[in-house]
Amino acid sequence: MKIHIDVDCTPEEARTMFGLPDVKPMQNALMAQIEERMKKTLSAMEPEALFSMWLPAGVQGFEQWQKFVWSRLTGGKDEESAER
Repeated sequence: MKIHIDVDCTPEEARTMFGLPDVKPMQNALMAQIEERMKKTLSAMEPEALFSMWLPAGVQGFEQWQKFVWSRLTGGKDEESAER
């Protein structure tokens, strides 16, 4: 024997009927925190911010590489030792 019962109710009514807690306020708070973190992360990903972070170190590293190569090509005499 089969018994089939259809219950037409909203999710809130079903939660109440089964005694489950309402987690909507907690979910809203967590989603607000996630949204805030994502906004902070995305603001750091703007092209201007990325260039300002990467460019100075990249230029300095490139200048050091140039000095190293130039010192090897000139027989180990770099600009600093030539000034002494």
